[in-house]
Amino acid sequence: MSAQSRTQSVVARAKRWFWPIVAVLVGVFVGLALFTFGYADGAAYFGKDPQTCAQCHAMDAQYAAWSKGPHQHVATCQDCHAPHDDLVAWALDEADNGFWHSLKFTFDTYPENVMIRQKNRDVVQESCLYCHGDFVSQTELGRPHGQGVACLNCHSRVGHER
Repeated sequence: MSAQSRTQSVVARAKRWFWPIVAVLVGVFVGLALFTFGYADGAAYFGKDPQTCAQCHAMDAQYAAWSKGPHQHVATCQDCHAPHDDLVAWALDEADNGFWHSLKFTFDTYPENVMIRQKNRDVVQESCLYCHGDFVSQTELGRPHGQGVACLNCHSRVGHER
């Protein structure tokens, strides 16, 4: 058998096995993703029940603080920590946060003192203004547009009473 025919034989075998191997790997990945989603009760994160956020022990302190705070009867985690009135922005935010929460939970890398990312601070700021915009608009007088004081600078404990 010549070197060229051996090479062709190897290539033919590789082509024959390529798609079955890809199918098995995709199946394993999809299966693990579905198992993880079900095990973590992932569907609950599409709702507004604050108990969902408390499923993760890393959020116990935040949940307990929220339940003592002034927003407990008027706002859920989603009301403050997810975009409003834009389904695409909401879904992207949920996917982004869900990915990082899942990754940190899976590999047990949640920091002891959970800190909010700047992207999420921006979402919270927009949520504050969504509900309280008319009231706080008077505090913005005399400031260039977009250069107002961030709500969390003074009211960081409102949502999670400590």
